Formats: sequence, C-alpha cells, structure tokens
Amino acid sequence: MDVYFLDLVSWEHSQTLYHAAAYLGREAFFILRPDSPYVCLGYHQDAEQEIDLDFARERQIPIIRREVGGGAVYLDSGQLFYQIVIDKTRSQIPPNKEAFYKKFLQPIVETYRDFGVYATYKPINDIIANGRKVSGNGAAEINNMLVLVGNFILDFNYEMMTKILRVPDEKFRDKIFKTLRENLSTIIRETGSLPETKDLAEALLNHFDPLLGPFNLLTSVDSELLNIAEQRQKEMCTDEWLFENDQRGKSNREVKIREGVYVVQNVLKTPGGLIRVTGINRDGVLHDIHISGDFFVYPADRLPELENALENTPATAEAIQQTIVEFYQQSGVEIPGVQPEDFTKALIPEV
Repeated sequence: MDVYFLDLVSWEHSQTLYHAAAYLGREAFFILRPDSPYVCLGYHQDAEQEIDLDFARERQIPIIRREVGGGAVYLDSGQLFYQIVIDKTRSQIPPNKEAFYKKFLQPIVETYRDFGVYATYKPINDIIANGRKVSGNGAAEINNMLVLVGNFILDFNYEMMTKILRVPDEKFRDKIFKTLRENLSTIIRETGSLPETKDLAEALLNHFDPLLGPFNLLTSVDSELLNIAEQRQKEMCTDEWLFENDQRGKSNREVKIREGVYVVQNVLKTPGGLIRVTGINRDGVLHDIHISGDFFVYPADRLPELENALENTPATAEAIQQTIVEFYQQSGVEIPGVQPEDFTKALIPEV
C-alpha cells in the first residue's frame, strides 16, 4: 500500500486527497495536517444548525463538508491526520463497523502509548486517556472503498472550537468551553511535550504494518490523484454541497401550522451520536421528515431512504418502530450505536 507522508498541506488537500483516492478506487494511507485552520462538517449534519456561519465568515474561516459522518470540528496544524483508504473486500476487514473500529483503532492506541499517553479504545470510535478523548475517528464507504479517518491531537484551540459552534446564548457557549476542556485532551497536555510528526508517522506505520503492510513510503502525490482532488475540491467548496442537508429539510420551516398540523422537532443523544429530527405531523401522519446529526451511516446514502420510508407513516410509536425496523432489515444499513427505537424516540419524544 502507498503511504503518503505529506505533513503540512493546504487545508483543502487535507480533506480532498483521501476522497480522491476513494473515487479512483486506490488503496492509500495519508498522514498529513492542514497548514491553515478550517471547519469540517460531518456528512449528515446541517451547516446552519451546527455552525456560527457569520462568525466563520467574519474570521474568514473556510468550511467544508466531508463524506464521512461525525460532528463538526475546528481543524488546524495542531492535529496530525491519518486517512486510510482500503478495499472493503480485504480479508482483514471485520463484518461490521463496530468490530472494524475496535481492530483498526488499536494501532493508534499503541502509537499514543509509544509517546507516553496511556490511551485506550472506547466504543464506538473514540480513543481516550485519563478519561478524556484524545483522538476522534470516523469511517465511511466511498465508491465501494472503506475509509478510516482520525487524528493525533497534538494541541487544540478550545476557544476557537467553542466560538465556531452555533449556540443559543453566551452562557451556553461558556458551558461548552468548560466541557471541552474537561473531556478532550492533547498530547502536549498529557505529556508536556510535542513529538515530531515524522516520529509519530513512523510509529503509526510500524503498528499498522501487520494489518496493511508492506508499505511504499511517498512524500508527494502523483498527478492523477492531484487532479481528482482538485475536482473534488471544486464540488465540496460550493454552497450547494455545504448546505445540501439543510436544503433537504427546508420545507419543514415553510409549512403553515393549523389545527391538527404541527412541526416535529427534537434532538436525542445516543451512544452512536446526536440525532436531530424535524418533520410534519399532519392529522396523525408523518410528512417531510428530515434527519441529521453526528452519527455514522453505512452506506452513507441510505439516510434519505430512511426519510422516504417514514413518509406517510402513522405518527404512533408502534407504526414508526415497525417502519424503521423493516428499513434496517431490508436495506442492510449499519448505524453503529443507533437503534431503531432511538429514531422512534426522536420522532415521538414521550416514548
């Protein structure tokens, strides 16, 4: 497998290169970090719901939406990314995503330990040390390739992360800042020093070698990969792409409410992530359901199918649960940490 140790790259290439490899059907292992800050939105999130867009524009902080689930995050050169694109038919790939995370995050755990951070794996896809998250990870299927992305958090700008998020008021923002400080840590915070990125990369590859080696180490990308990355960048930096999920839910905000018609809007925290649901309950029947959040769906394009399946479903817990269970069974979808009853609770909060 080709390994691209690129260290500092443009913020755009820090996201588009691994997408390009997936669209080319090429296995690749990228180790890099962005040379300037930006915000990266999860695939199933709504930009307007998650990000303070005015603040981002004022500070000229770019925003991009990746094709991997999870939450919005502020990224800069204080984080070293690992991005692995592999053929999902490889014999080393476990049959379900939770088993995949457990197996493929172990080399990251071992690398952290090499540098004095006693890290452990926490299901579904986190790595923690001293009770605090030290690495965020996500996986996706893109063009029939399996993608794993994550980071070594060398240092972190808690204040900027807090400011970039959309919150109801400043008191709530202060609470987010405190919670971030208490629950997310960094290598420098845990050890008092920063390792060289090349040393981290070398240790990481040593631990991944039994799974994915042998490796062919490269320090630049070829023209084919670069060209596709540029194409992906042009699409992923458009408003159409960034606000795609927002547009799917647009009709919910335009419906006139009368007797027997009301808007369903709820947020539910699950082991697999936050679920945000909006929709219309018109005379006891669901319409225009829109689901977003920082969870992971495999394959990612199944989420609109779930929304469609819920169209015209009676707004009862029993009917909703039956519809969602049948969808899980018939579609073969995986949503780690999110069960059918979770979506039912989100749509009928009193369940």
